[in-house]
Amino acid sequence: MGSIGEPALEVNYDKPPGIRFVEYIKKSSVSYKTHQAIVLILTFFAYLSYHATRKTTSIVKSALDPQSPNVNSKSSFSWRRAYSQRPSYGMKSSFVLGAGWEPFNGSDGTSLLGELDVAFLFVYAVGMFFSGHAGDRMNLRIFLTIGMVGTGLFTSLFGVGYWANIHIFYYYLIVQMLAGLFQSTGWPSVVAVVGNWFGKRKRGLIMGIWNAHTSLGNITGSLVASMMLKYGWGWSLVVPGLGITFVGIVLFLFLPVSPESVGAGVDDSDEVLSPRKALEEIREPLLRLKSEEKGSAVGFLEAWKIPGVAPFALCLFFAKLVAYTFLYWLPFYISHTAVEGRYLTNEEAGNLSTLFDVGGVIGGILAGHISDRLGARAITAASFMYGAIPVLFLYRNYGHVSMVLNIILMFITGLFVNGPYALITTAVSADLGTHSSLKDNARALATVTAIIDGTGSIGAAVGPLLTGYVSAQSWSAVFTMLMGSALVAGLLLTKLVVSEVTTKIQESRAGEISSSSPPPLEV
Repeated sequence: MGSIGEPALEVNYDKPPGIRFVEYIKKSSVSYKTHQAIVLILTFFAYLSYHATRKTTSIVKSALDPQSPNVNSKSSFSWRRAYSQRPSYGMKSSFVLGAGWEPFNGSDGTSLLGELDVAFLFVYAVGMFFSGHAGDRMNLRIFLTIGMVGTGLFTSLFGVGYWANIHIFYYYLIVQMLAGLFQSTGWPSVVAVVGNWFGKRKRGLIMGIWNAHTSLGNITGSLVASMMLKYGWGWSLVVPGLGITFVGIVLFLFLPVSPESVGAGVDDSDEVLSPRKALEEIREPLLRLKSEEKGSAVGFLEAWKIPGVAPFALCLFFAKLVAYTFLYWLPFYISHTAVEGRYLTNEEAGNLSTLFDVGGVIGGILAGHISDRLGARAITAASFMYGAIPVLFLYRNYGHVSMVLNIILMFITGLFVNGPYALITTAVSADLGTHSSLKDNARALATVTAIIDGTGSIGAAVGPLLTGYVSAQSWSAVFTMLMGSALVAGLLLTKLVVSEVTTKIQESRAGEISSSSPPPLEV
């Protein structure tokens, strides 16, 4: 390696080609902090694009299902009115005003749409466990690129069914399942990459802000899909599909997966350090030695035994059941519920639903910040879940009274529902993936993240599926299910909450007894 200010003589082929090109142009190495900035930006937009493609089906859902009151809307445009006049190209089609897309016509339309959701999410959940293992064993930059390009391909193929005039339900079912498989590569991989570059200090706040990509992805997906809906629902899927493919290519060119992979290091004099020295000075002890000789990847069952993994994973099952029911059904619910006596169009409902995710952004940041200040992840997550119960009740019973009240309650609902979901899938997962019981083996981060989010994703599959059936009878029953799920999610953390409260009481008493003699530092 050259002296300070001079480029390294050897070529590191593990470096992303884009980074190598930038260093060739600059004639100097990219700094550690610059690498960190690149990681945060690229992983942020990567998972934003994952969620943008995931959100599109909730917008398109209203255009596919025939049971819509949109024809009564005062809006000058109704997608169903436009679609009912669309030629069938020789295929059997209903020309009744309000007809939806075959094969989703008929009384079982909502249940079929629910089956698409559960097919996607079930494969996503199962794939998450395998993705965690794969992510701990291969180049995450390559792994993420494959996942993003595959997600873009199958999201687009769903939309291609519009122009190809495909009316075979199993075509859409298989495409959704394959899209779910490729989607499962995203979360454990981006959390592992961020965990490689950032230590535990203020992790809750940093990851709470970074985790805004989830809600912003939902917002982006909703706005893009709603905007393209008037041109044909196929565009609502193809455009986000092309978007994630583009981001995947950029990520392949520039994402540094770890300091070791790019030889990054920094000290007070900005001297280029060896990877090991850089890690010793900057990263957490449990994250700094992630080389093969320091330990093999943690097994699936071993990761389950890490204290806290099981209760948080089960809590996330019910938390994501609530969150993903909103993710997949909120625009549909809004378009089928009169607000101030008027039914909104599909586009208006899709745009309005983004306020839930705006609240989710604030909720994720608040939950992360509060948990950092309290040093109590379980207390924070449980409190948010309990707080979601009365808010869900108010939104169901009073959200239709006025548009202003609907907006306020939807925002607050998003804050309480997405707050603990964001906290558990980011800071909690990263904490547990570097737990002291691993004894310096940090190669569990992607596996633990996959276990927690994979378990949560099973709940994410169950919620939309049940909603597809239950909503046909009563939306009030759907909200009762969601309130019950929020209650169970909070109760599952009871043991951890009691432990954190006990610890806080002991610390407070110890400080009162001997303020001049602080308790010994935890090793």
